[in-house]
Amino acid sequence: MTVPARRLELDGELTIVAAAEQQARVRAFLAESPVPAELDLSGVTELDTAGLQILLAARREAEQRGTALTFHDPSGPVRSVFETAHLSAELD
Repeated sequence: MTVPARRLELDGELTIVAAAEQQARVRAFLAESPVPAELDLSGVTELDTAGLQILLAARREAEQRGTALTFHDPSGPVRSVFETAHLSAELD
């Protein structure tokens, strides 16, 4: 039996301005339970390097907890930053 993934929707700006708040949200979400998790990125309107660091750190933290974290439905701005950073494979 496959355990369904939990999902957290991120929206708006994922930038240095909102980094601390968004990071706290993501970390609390990951701490809730050890099942696979998804971050829904369809509503992210802007992403900068601080936001990118939050996403990549969240993936590492999930791995350290022994679970998977996937990035679901990335918006255009998210795809653009990942492509610029040569990290497009992280979205698949």
